[in-house]
Amino acid sequence: MGPILILLVLSIFTSSAFSQLQSSETGYISVVISEKGLIFAKDLLIENAIQTLTALTLPDIHQSKKIPLIGSVSASLTNITVYSIDVPCSTIQPGESGIAIAASGATVDLSMNWEYSYNTWLIPIPISDKGTASVKVKGMEVGLTVNIQNQNGTLKLNLVQCGCYMEDITITLDGGASWFYQGFVNAFEGQIRSIVETAITKKITEGIVKLDSLLQTLPKKINVDKVASLNVTVVNGPLFRNSSVEVDINGLFIPSYDGAVVRYLNRDTQLSDFCDGKLKMLEFSLDEDVFNSGSKAYFKAGLMHWLVDKVPDQSLLNTASWKYLIPKLYKQYPNDDMELNLTLSSPPVIKVTTKNIGVTIRSDMIVNVLDFGVAVPVACISVDISATGVPEISGNNLAGSAQLDDFTLKLKWSTVGNFHMSLIQGVMRIFLDTVFMPYVNLHLRKGFPLPIIHNLTLENAVIVTSTSKIIICSDVVSNSSKLMFPSF
Repeated sequence: MGPILILLVLSIFTSSAFSQLQSSETGYISVVISEKGLIFAKDLLIENAIQTLTALTLPDIHQSKKIPLIGSVSASLTNITVYSIDVPCSTIQPGESGIAIAASGATVDLSMNWEYSYNTWLIPIPISDKGTASVKVKGMEVGLTVNIQNQNGTLKLNLVQCGCYMEDITITLDGGASWFYQGFVNAFEGQIRSIVETAITKKITEGIVKLDSLLQTLPKKINVDKVASLNVTVVNGPLFRNSSVEVDINGLFIPSYDGAVVRYLNRDTQLSDFCDGKLKMLEFSLDEDVFNSGSKAYFKAGLMHWLVDKVPDQSLLNTASWKYLIPKLYKQYPNDDMELNLTLSSPPVIKVTTKNIGVTIRSDMIVNVLDFGVAVPVACISVDISATGVPEISGNNLAGSAQLDDFTLKLKWSTVGNFHMSLIQGVMRIFLDTVFMPYVNLHLRKGFPLPIIHNLTLENAVIVTSTSKIIICSDVVSNSSKLMFPSF
């Protein structure tokens, strides 16, 4: 690595102009980009830069000079175009407040047109010639240092330094009497070197500005549906380690109709190696409060209410099926259809442990009899359910499923006499297994979006649980490098 790149890498560790401010606020979702993830992002960035720089047309070069005994000489290099770039070696290094990226040993191929003419008192007419030329640049080094800050809840990029250096340049002419003029055109080497270095540095600078603009347009909340959104406001940092970068976001659910970004209580979080030694690009840590905030959002929206009038065994929703279990019900309403009005009495509570994800659901079920088409409430039963959840990845969504563990029943009131809950325990289990839990899983399978950049897709994700947290370790694949990064 050349001196210019060593300087760029060191600058990120010594720069104080952009030193990051530490805050006590911590998010409920943490995203760690590992060394493998940083290399993936770096390779995408370089690939995009190469695509943009290839076919780049550089400014023309004109040069004239008066030579004693010969006369006035002028030469031009036009249509100077970069048509090939190869970067065999590149590195990325996090520092105290940002990231340094360096590419070394790169080669660049250029094509151009050359033209040469001069007037001399020895010959009464001008002498001229022209042709094409190819340029091979070897050992080019490019480096940049980018500071990354949290600015009003979004990530802000600042280009601290950027440089380009060419080690060797060879110009080969074709056409005309090129062999005769080769030495003169070699005099253009310094100017060619200058315009290439300047053009590459300028394009990289423009690219960082565009990438920063893209980050500024990222939303501070992700709409899950018409009811709730995920607050993805960046809090703190980012935190830079030797080989990784951590970004913390708020991560709690807020009502979709409320445009305000709400601040919540702080919570300390310290990520550990939960990936069982498997090197993954990203590590997500989601506190159980994320899920409980979603539970509260949907509860407050009044959506945890369900009217059941269709079940797999429809005979269960007819008083005739309860003739011997609840005689007074059948006596007052013989052979009448029924419906169940199920309403959660409080938001479901999610508890994450190292063993599983526990869910507690408290609800009231009002039994209605359809007496000549009119719903008549006849009883209210308190149903407390405990279930176990299993998280899974669906695309870029965190989804899941749940299975019934246990439940308890308690009669709150009745107009058809007292009846023992133990008598209907078996029937209620059938209802919960065949109707209630499938309904819950239908919604759980939809999941909610994880905070990941558009056009990246999670791949080979691994999910583990720890005390109060769900940890997701995953690689990512790019659907389109052009769409992920702006054109340079």
